Amino acid sequence: MKKIEAIIRPEKLEAVRAALAEYNILGMTVTEVSGRGRQQITLQWRAGGYRVELVSKLKIEIVVLDEDLGRALNAIVSNARTGERGDGKIFVLPVEHAVRIRTGDEDQNAI
Repeated sequence: MKKIEAIIRPEKLEAVRAALAEYNILGMTVTEVSGRGRQQITLQWRAGGYRVELVSKLKIEIVVLDEDLGRALNAIVSNARTGERGDGKIFVLPVEHAVRIRTGDEDQNAI
């Protein structure tokens, strides 16, 4: 099992969610986060401008079976990409064990 942590633009959430649903990947956690990578944003306000140090993003967390990883990554990348700086990042981590609290199901049965 793998855990996918994807940092994306907020306006791309619905497209990413719909693309994942096509592969029957439905369970996810979405968190509002702020941060920055290499992009620098300067906003104009009246006479001057100011630099925004942290940009609002969404973090999607998904746990998938190993065989679903490629499809999930493709769905996220192809639907979150604008081609501009600030599109986000994806991190993939191993998951050693999972338990569904309600039933006690474990590992792939818990997903």
